[in-house]
Amino acid sequence: MSLITFLEYASVIVFAITGALVASRAQLDLVGFAFIACLTAVGGGTIRDLLLDRNPIFWIAEPSYLGAAATAALVTFFTAHLLESRLRAIIWLDSLALAVAVAAGAAVAISLNQGPAVTILMSIVTGCMGGLMRDVVVGDVPVVLKQGELYVTAAFAGAATTVALNAYAPEIPYSLIIGATVTWTLRAGSILFGWNLPVYKSTPPKS
Repeated sequence: MSLITFLEYASVIVFAITGALVASRAQLDLVGFAFIACLTAVGGGTIRDLLLDRNPIFWIAEPSYLGAAATAALVTFFTAHLLESRLRAIIWLDSLALAVAVAAGAAVAISLNQGPAVTILMSIVTGCMGGLMRDVVVGDVPVVLKQGELYVTAAFAGAATTVALNAYAPEIPYSLIIGATVTWTLRAGSILFGWNLPVYKSTPPKS
């Protein structure tokens, strides 16, 4: 199994679990679980591949990605009730999926000889768009838009770290691992310690 394939499978499975847990909170049926899980799992990678004109799209080339996502949804359907706090599990699993997906997006872009700017953007798209789709479909406020939280910022920092390291030491595994670590550390810090960016606050006009 290549590194890119491993990262794709890891991000698909973990994102699928978060999607299935969101479906459990929405009290959907098994088909709903599978739909939300698969949407979350492959959404970001699909947009990335379309933008990069990568043909065929990764899950069309290898449908077992969808099988892995559907299996994760099935297992979660029968086990979600065992979790004391599904919301907490979603938040932490999503942080892990974000880190892995950012690395996967960077690996794909680098393998296609894309420049630094495109590689960073594709990393962010891969990491963020699946969760955004998931939250919009079930009617939640997308986590990427929650006030002040480090999410897209964490993805950007991890992707930029990967690009910088790869430029000087093109041993992809090391740059991807360190970039994923940066992404997860910032996201975890935001969850645990409230790290955030300043938010815009309107002020009344002067009379």
